[in-house]
Amino acid sequence: MQLSIFWRLVMTSLVIITVMGGVNIYALLQLRQLTAMSTQMASYHYPAAESAKRLLGSLFAQLNSEKKYLATRDHTFLTNLTEEVGEFQRSLQLLRGQESSSQGLKLLQETDELLKERVKLFQDEIQTAKGKGKGKIRQADPEYDIRRDALMDRMSFSIQGYIDLHEARVSVGVTESRANAAQAEAVTQQLVLVALVFGLGLAGIASYTILRPLRQLQGHIKQIGQGNFGGSLQIKAPAELRELVDTVNWMGTKLQEIDDMKTEFLAHVSHELRTPMASIQEGTHLLLDEIPGPLVQEQRTTLRIMADSSRRLIHLISTILDLSKMEAGMMEYRIVPVDLQRIGEVSINKVRLLADSKHVQLVLENIGERSWVNADASRLEQVLDNLLSNALKFSPAGGVVKVQLKPDLQAGVLEVVVSDTGPGIDPEDLPHIFERFYQGRTKGKHTAGSGLGLALAKNVVEAHGGRIWIESEKGKGVTVRFILRLAKPEKVGQA
Repeated sequence: MQLSIFWRLVMTSLVIITVMGGVNIYALLQLRQLTAMSTQMASYHYPAAESAKRLLGSLFAQLNSEKKYLATRDHTFLTNLTEEVGEFQRSLQLLRGQESSSQGLKLLQETDELLKERVKLFQDEIQTAKGKGKGKIRQADPEYDIRRDALMDRMSFSIQGYIDLHEARVSVGVTESRANAAQAEAVTQQLVLVALVFGLGLAGIASYTILRPLRQLQGHIKQIGQGNFGGSLQIKAPAELRELVDTVNWMGTKLQEIDDMKTEFLAHVSHELRTPMASIQEGTHLLLDEIPGPLVQEQRTTLRIMADSSRRLIHLISTILDLSKMEAGMMEYRIVPVDLQRIGEVSINKVRLLADSKHVQLVLENIGERSWVNADASRLEQVLDNLLSNALKFSPAGGVVKVQLKPDLQAGVLEVVVSDTGPGIDPEDLPHIFERFYQGRTKGKHTAGSGLGLALAKNVVEAHGGRIWIESEKGKGVTVRFILRLAKPEKVGQA
């Protein structure tokens, strides 16, 4: 089942949109992951490290207040110490409530236990000092200082370990974020590139499946325009184009039927006209020979005009009949080795009087030895007659009509060239120049003709397995070329 153009475009667009949507979803997921990592660092690790740093500062503030109280016994310092210890404990408990890692909880638990141990050590020291005498200035107790400093160092170490833990996780998070961002960027670029190539590929395939049948249809229509009606176009195409193809095929069939009817009609009319025209021509010749009686000059002139007109009409009828037979495949050819130079000389002699009257020079050139080809001599002579007649018809006074024979022994072919110095052919006319009755845009009062000569020449040359073509530039004359296979030497000897 062939999809219509509409559904092909819709499906191609949906596939491209789906692929691009997948790329966008992947990019959004990667962006969400990076956002989550950034949020975790901003709302958890950074605040935890900052709070731990404040605990570390509070710890040294406690030590300072403790030393001042022990040195002066001023209750203001004791009050400050108590408040600082309480604030430290609250901050520590808050951190423990927010901490999710076992290592961090262990460090905070250790800090809490060391704090309790240090507070107990301080309280014991106060009690000892009261027993020795109230209100006395404390004397230095090296053992207490050593134990206190040891506890302070262990607490500082635990808190610093907690800070290092979160800072390390921040560093790892930043590194992972950068790596993930770089990976996401690279993958996204690759996916976008793949999606772009995939989309362009799908668009190209969709366009190709639509444009290819259109181009084939265009070529078929050009063939119909050139008169090749036979054969229908069989292609795979969308439903809409399928209907157009069927319509064009129907049109070609109808045109072929009309062309066949026209050919049959022309052949029939030409056949019916040939006998009476031959009778008219024969009767005219009898009158010119004065068989019925003598003629005056005016009568002779009129009869000559009638004889010339009937001769041209009989030639036109014969040409139409020959073309009809050729196109129907009914023309019989007597293929034997023939000397094309001799045929060229005969054709030139036929038109020499006309060339002299127009002051046009006729030239026959044979490059190399005499050229033999396998052909029907009468039909090749007919081809050269038509080509020379056309060349003389368009050549101005003082012009040159040249016939060249160029054998190529290596390729085994003979090229025949008939050229003139006339006005040339318009480029728009060249593709149609071999069509029946086509006379182009250069026709005028001095170029009247039937437009059948070149069509007949093409049929004859192609029937001999050759090829004929025309080269021309406006204002630079016309060159007609055709090639035929050279006859083998043994066959020439037998001839």
